[in-house]
This record gives sequence, structure tokens and C-alpha cells, in this order.
Amino acid sequence: MNKSNHYSRRTFIKNVLMGTAGITVAPAIIPSYVWGAEPSALPNERITVACIGVGGQGKYDMKAFLSLPEVQVVAVCDVDDNHAQEAQKIVNDFYAQNKNIPDYKGCDVYHDFRDVIARKDVDAVMIATPDHWHPIISIAAAKAGKDIYCEKPLANSIPEGKAVVEAVRKYRRVFQTGSHERSRDNARYACELVRNGRIGKLHTIRVNMPVDNHTPIPPQPEMPIPPGFDYDFWLGPAPKEPYTEKRCHFWFRYILDYSGGEMTDRGAHIIDLGQLGNGTDDTFPISVEGKGFFPKEGLFNTAMSYEFRFEYANGVELLGKSVGPRGIKFEGDKGWIFIYIHGGDLRANPPSLLQETIGPNEIHLGRSKGHHKNFIECVKSRKDPTAPVEVGYHTATMCHMANIAMRLGRKLNWDPEKEMFIHDDEANRMMQPSMRAPWTLG
Repeated sequence: MNKSNHYSRRTFIKNVLMGTAGITVAPAIIPSYVWGAEPSALPNERITVACIGVGGQGKYDMKAFLSLPEVQVVAVCDVDDNHAQEAQKIVNDFYAQNKNIPDYKGCDVYHDFRDVIARKDVDAVMIATPDHWHPIISIAAAKAGKDIYCEKPLANSIPEGKAVVEAVRKYRRVFQTGSHERSRDNARYACELVRNGRIGKLHTIRVNMPVDNHTPIPPQPEMPIPPGFDYDFWLGPAPKEPYTEKRCHFWFRYILDYSGGEMTDRGAHIIDLGQLGNGTDDTFPISVEGKGFFPKEGLFNTAMSYEFRFEYANGVELLGKSVGPRGIKFEGDKGWIFIYIHGGDLRANPPSLLQETIGPNEIHLGRSKGHHKNFIECVKSRKDPTAPVEVGYHTATMCHMANIAMRLGRKLNWDPEKEMFIHDDEANRMMQPSMRAPWTLG
């Protein structure tokens, strides 16, 4: 079934964007007939999930939720019809095979995210759109009473990220940032070793973050918009630009209107672990400086190479370079630990560090059964997940701080309380781009 207007735009605007939608604190209990299934085939207590943005990463996240027996994926949404229809087939085929329902057709297709979040039978949404859409959809979903799993980075600007935090807390939603590296057991164990002084006094965190796409490309020709792709909707709040293939889908991450390049892509994973190991999930560094190569011509304009430096109030430095191997190294006065991204393998000096046991009275960071599983558990318990909205905001803010400092080519001081650059109007103006009408944060 193709749902083009499940609820009217007028009802949506009245009930959601104005913030008057009913807010449920706990997930709904959904009877199995909603999915068109026999009671013996599908249990009648599930968390219903709708997936918004089902391209590459979105399909990965969708499949992760499909694998959880307590989850029912009831809808997929994408402005590219090909993506949406492919995702719908994956869902329907999965339940047909795994629930022994040969003609299962319980996954609906949507084009407009507003129609998805207007559904009263959806408990949670997964958001894996391009970065510039994250805050608009997250805020609207929070107002509509949905719990949210949103891919990193939290937002494509600092003020937008703060607005997401405010909405999530105002409407009492469970929010998991898709920084799944912090759900790895090895990563959490390494950070426990650091936090409990096994490497001595932590003084330096080194971020290795090579850029896979390190070559600028020339200006691209305007191309016909592919059938089934709503390009204007894909642009959304971003400036109007002619369509060309390498502006969209995977390649958007190398264009500043839509993303922050490698800094907000894998940087949102690696810097995030730096925050966890440093014990600064709840705050920011106090300064940032760096330099980077940002192409001046051609389509791609994010940093293709870079060096950056953060300083924390506790004296720790976080130093980043576009070199391999991809990962993060915590250095103390008695040793070091390196976490590989992706995979979570560990190295240490001395190697015996990795045989250490964390005592009962020491700092324990807990373990996650998996990033998606952890989110669903928290939807049920109403507790904060492994990467709650504030954690995603602080990490994304650091990524944007580094990009701004590198673009300006000077050191910037940051006020962690006011959440703005100190005595630097130019840097503060760069924190948030303008939005193309009619889109706003609501």
C-alpha cells in the first residue's frame, strides 16, 4: 500500500508543528490485527517502528530493527521511490519468511515524513536521511510523541542540534544518536581503563581520521532528475541548486550545505569516543584551532585534509589529523590505548593493560546489547540510551567547531555554558546556515 496522505497537512500542522499533538510517555500496545497477522504469528505487544530515509545507511538500520523480535517495522519513507519500494520489499519478504505469512503486506510506503509521524500507531521512528534533514524531522517527531533513533551527526549545525535537545526533553522522548561505536564492548572497556587511571593521568587524545574521498572534482553538469526522485524535497531547507548525480545520496556528505564532510561523518564516531574516554560527555572543550584544505572550485567543498586541536578545561588535548589507521588513541603518563574504528580492536602499551579487570568500586560504563537493541530497551523502560540526545549534541558541536575553526584559520575560544564562541561574531554567524522556505525548525 502506498500512503500519500494518511492524515491531512492541515491536521499535521495544527497538531504537530504547533506542538499540540498528544504525547505518550510509554509506547502503545499494538494488537496484531493492525499488521494483518494472526495472533499466533505475531505477538500482540511490539514496538512499532517507521524508517525515514532508507538508502544505504537507512537500510542497514532498518535491517537491524527487523532482526529484533520485539520490533515491528510498519512503514518506510523516502523521497526516492526506488529506495522506498526496495525497502518495503525487504520488510515484507522478511516477515513473510520469518513469520510464516507468505502474503505479508504489512509495510506501508510513504513519500513525506509528515505523513509517517502523523500515524498514531507508530511508537518510534528511525531517521537516516542526509544530515541537513535530521533536525527538522527529529523535532517534528518529538512533537508528535515518537521516540527517535537518528543517525549521526545529530544536526548539520550547532543551533539546530540544540533545538533537537530542547524538543526531545520538552516532549519526554527517548532519543538514540546513531553513534554506534560507543556500543562496542571493547570501546567501553578501553574507556573504562582510561577513566580509572590505568594509563596514568590522561593528557592527550589522538584522533586518526583519514578521508576516503580526498580528491576534489570539477563542477558537474546539470542532469535530468531521475524518475521517482523528488529532488526538490530532497533539497528541503538547503539552497536551490540544479540536480547532478554526485550532489545526492552517498555524495552529499562532501558538500557543506548538506553535511560536514569526514568531520561529521566518521568524526561523529571517533570524537564521540574521545568524549566518553575523557569523561566529558556532558560538556565541551574550551577552545579549538586547526587548518584544512577546503576546495574552492568544483562540487565538493568539505575538508579533504586537516589538522585540528581541542583543549579541555581539565587540560587534556584532543588532536586530530587526516591520517590512518582510523581510530583513537588515549595517552597517559603510564601508557596508551588505541581503539580501531570500525571493528573495535584494541592495542595498548603496555599490552598487559588489556588484561586488567575493572573493580567493583571503580567507574563502570555498562555494556550495550547492540545500539538498536539498546534503543528499543529504553523505549520500553523510558531510560536514556547509550547515546542520548545531549551526547549526540556535544559530539556534533565539536565537529562543527572544528570545521568553523579550520575554515577561518584561527583559534576560537568556546563558552561551554553559553554554547557559543567568545568575542567572535564571525564564527558565531557561521554556526547556522539559513533555511530555504517554507522549511523551519517548527
